[in-house]
Amino acid sequence: MPRNNDQQKGKSLRGREARNMHGRGSGKSSGKGSGRGNGGTVRLWGRHAIEAALTNPNRDAKKLWGTREAIQQLLDDNDAELPSSLPVEYAQAADLGRLVAKDAPHQGLVLEVAPLDDVALDDILDESEGRTIVVLDSVTDPHNVGAILRSCAAFDVAALVTQDRNSPLESGTLAKSASGALETVPWVRVVNLARALERMAEEGYWRVGLDGEGKASFPSALPAGPVVIVLGAEGEGLRHNVAQHCDAVARLPMASAIESLNVSNAAAIALYAVYTRAG
Repeated sequence: MPRNNDQQKGKSLRGREARNMHGRGSGKSSGKGSGRGNGGTVRLWGRHAIEAALTNPNRDAKKLWGTREAIQQLLDDNDAELPSSLPVEYAQAADLGRLVAKDAPHQGLVLEVAPLDDVALDDILDESEGRTIVVLDSVTDPHNVGAILRSCAAFDVAALVTQDRNSPLESGTLAKSASGALETVPWVRVVNLARALERMAEEGYWRVGLDGEGKASFPSALPAGPVVIVLGAEGEGLRHNVAQHCDAVARLPMASAIESLNVSNAAAIALYAVYTRAG
């Protein structure tokens, strides 16, 4: 069992090997400082989010709170021990609820961490090997961004790209919605989406914006080569300047009974189509 001091010994909780591009080439920072625009610490909650954070070698964990049962289950399932340098405090479930957002489903675990380091777009393009990139234009709901990160992980996306001032910070809500994908999918925050899209085009990416008013049907707009999927906020859709920097703007075909889909659902459908396309 873990102890509340640094006498705990044994290997750290890194039992599952996962491809993780956070920090690869980290000497090339985007220059905005660390932490996705979040200068302080972040509290994560929920089993999958915390397990992924503890498994991520590029995540700096500060303190773990948990019920005895939840912490022991975490260790048993991973056949590992917590890092000896990580302070651990046992707590009742009701006390954990006071550490996180109201009614947050913490599942008996709360982890305080430093935000992840910034990831530079050029580093992603150097290492992407033509894998799909997702760009979000003014999608600010952390539940949606987290769900999109989860789909990105499921369909082997190279990175998520957002505008720094029009996207949410890292948070427990976002990490819980991502179900671990916050730790495995690089998240690039840029100052100007239009310039970022131009840079992707220079590397041979075909940029497809999704919009209900698009003239093309989404599957037919897909090229054989590398693709960027660009999604806008619900209601407003893609901003004009962002749409102008797409090579095609397409719509997802759907029955007339529904006018539009939640942006995270649209992202999942589009990424599945890209992932399973012929060629």
